[in-house]
Amino acid sequence: MNAMKNVLTSMALLLGLCFLAPLQVRADVDPFDDKYATPPIASDLGGFALPPRKAEKGKPVSVDEAVSTSEVLASAVEIKPRDSFHVSLKLTHPQGWHSYYRNSGGPSGPVLVNWDLPEGWTASELLYPTPHVSTTSQGTGYDYSGTNHFLTEITAPAEFKTGTKVTLKGSAKWQICTEQNCLQEPSPFSDLPLEVTITAADEWKSSPHSDEIEAALDQLPQTSGSWDLVVRNIGPNIELLLNRNARATSELKDVYFIPSEPNLTDSSAKQTLEETDDGYRLTIPKLTGDDAVKDFDYTTLTGILTSSTGWEADMDFKSLAVENITVGEVDSSELYKQVTLGKLLSTFGLMFIGGLILNLMPCVFPVIGLKIMGFVSQAGEDKKKIVLHGLAFVVGVVLSFWIIAGVLLFFREAALSGGGEAVGWGYQLQQPSVVWILMLIMLILGLSMFGLFEIGASATSVGSELQSKSGLTGTFFSGVLATVVATPCSAPFLGPAIGIAVELPPIQFMLAFTAMALGLGAPYLILSIFPNLVKKLPRPGAWMESFKQGMSFLLFGTAGFLLWVYMDLNDPYHGPSIIVGLTLISLAAWVYGRWFLPHKSARARGIGVTLATIFFIGGLYASRPFQDDSWQDWSQDRVDAALAEGRPVYVDFTAKWCVTCQSNKKIAYTDDVKKLIKERNILLLRADKTQPNVEIEKKIKELGRAAIPVNALYVPDQEDGPIVTPEILTAGYLTDLFEKETPQPE
Repeated sequence: MNAMKNVLTSMALLLGLCFLAPLQVRADVDPFDDKYATPPIASDLGGFALPPRKAEKGKPVSVDEAVSTSEVLASAVEIKPRDSFHVSLKLTHPQGWHSYYRNSGGPSGPVLVNWDLPEGWTASELLYPTPHVSTTSQGTGYDYSGTNHFLTEITAPAEFKTGTKVTLKGSAKWQICTEQNCLQEPSPFSDLPLEVTITAADEWKSSPHSDEIEAALDQLPQTSGSWDLVVRNIGPNIELLLNRNARATSELKDVYFIPSEPNLTDSSAKQTLEETDDGYRLTIPKLTGDDAVKDFDYTTLTGILTSSTGWEADMDFKSLAVENITVGEVDSSELYKQVTLGKLLSTFGLMFIGGLILNLMPCVFPVIGLKIMGFVSQAGEDKKKIVLHGLAFVVGVVLSFWIIAGVLLFFREAALSGGGEAVGWGYQLQQPSVVWILMLIMLILGLSMFGLFEIGASATSVGSELQSKSGLTGTFFSGVLATVVATPCSAPFLGPAIGIAVELPPIQFMLAFTAMALGLGAPYLILSIFPNLVKKLPRPGAWMESFKQGMSFLLFGTAGFLLWVYMDLNDPYHGPSIIVGLTLISLAAWVYGRWFLPHKSARARGIGVTLATIFFIGGLYASRPFQDDSWQDWSQDRVDAALAEGRPVYVDFTAKWCVTCQSNKKIAYTDDVKKLIKERNILLLRADKTQPNVEIEKKIKELGRAAIPVNALYVPDQEDGPIVTPEILTAGYLTDLFEKETPQPE
């Protein structure tokens, strides 16, 4: 029995420590192969102002009529050897349609221009004009409408002899879209051929289009010597420090950063601009999750900064080219939340009140009077000695809290400096494993406080040898034990205060937890000074159990919030397993609390703890963090592109509310099946119709089905069309299907 009590006390202490000090471990994010992965849908552009797309009169032209017009313009017709000139793809979009920047912000392809030049000739990267930022039901995109110039700078070799004429050739392609439709231009099967003829001469000769191209160059993002840009990688954010020099604009407004590369920043989140002593700080949230770029160090950040006020006092350009940025070091003091004295004192007050409330816990409150009477009896009613016992008790509480806070501080500092990268507090809630642990702790503590089983109650009799010692030593360890018993109950009262405290600098951080310790120990000290007040304490009774059960709903609410976060951090189809796992853990708590009781027989207790262990382990396994990055979102374009490359495609038409679909995923896709899929280089696509999707409905009807689940295997050069599987899948069926129908890799 004593051994079990020791175990329960250890569990209570560990759970308390886990709540107060969640580990913050940096987890690598798996790469996402598709360069143009769709970011989260943006409902709010975060308050920035960019050149908005001008409203176009009339409705967008129909899909059948949508055709962009294009011209190839050169800034010169004759050049000297080693001279450079610009070539423009002048693209005019049909009414209501738009094309995309190199980072489209979604799955759509950008405008691409490639030049196949003779030996010695060189071409720059494509120079994109500043795109518009637009938000639709499909997400946030960086795009172009109307007429735009996409420029390339071409340089002739030294061997380009006078009188020589050369025709330079290249190709271009792009995608135009409305909110409902997208088209590949000039066609899905061919690129637009580009040709420019240039002659070598003794003098430069401009073309008739040189003024138009010069105007287009002026509209490109400009470099500036008036601003020093410093990039800093701080946990979930990128910080751009904009340090003002001589000719810089005195005031910036509506600054927004457009990244050149996809999947680096979260376009749905707000970018915030703050003024500093030297200029401004722009905080840019990173993109997280499966779509985020893996292991990007953010030290070679490129893109475009826009501002509604312009960047230099004597020039009117509003787009600033960002490249070759200096990497700035982060002062550790900047990682902590800076609070005013008023907020700091209110934090200390909340922690103190929280410590006071811990004394109302059923496992603590009944012993307050007994402890004080114990002080009196040990001191022989000598008032000074009684006060010394009260102080010894408080010292035991404070030292215990310092140990807990020290552990939390250690892990916080390790997380902030881990991997050579600064990590702001709160980053732990982006880690599935940390959210999972916190969610389980909140659920288990809530079930205990509701009365399903007990944590902490039996701990009052554990360590009796230490706390029953005569003199101040026993009183000191009584304070330690009170902390051990009380900390599992701290969650409902201390959430906001701890949330602020963990972001404070180390000294203020320790002071905050000292305030909490003093709150827990204050009643003992006061009653040791005025022992007659013990008679005024309310009698322990049923009200305490009701109070404890009422507080459990705060924990259940916290667990529900963490479940909401956790669902987003896992594979979208892992949800049913998480629900089953939490149900099994709750069942384990009920079985343990129902049958592992002192008055039960040894056999009943043995069966109870065995079943509780089985259910608990099963719940942990089912609810564990899980990501499957082998599936990509379905589109017919992806199917066609893969088949054109000779790659088989397997499409799962599914929905989260489809029970049979979820059963197939758990039963049929074993490790052996996944290994075979990888060996045969099969592209896995998931067509999710959790929400209505007209294109998916049409495709299901084309496959001869009326409802999901539908799974189809597309094999290159198969004239009979895709192979549609039965509704119920097994691992054996999929193994036979893939081995028989897909080609062996060469």
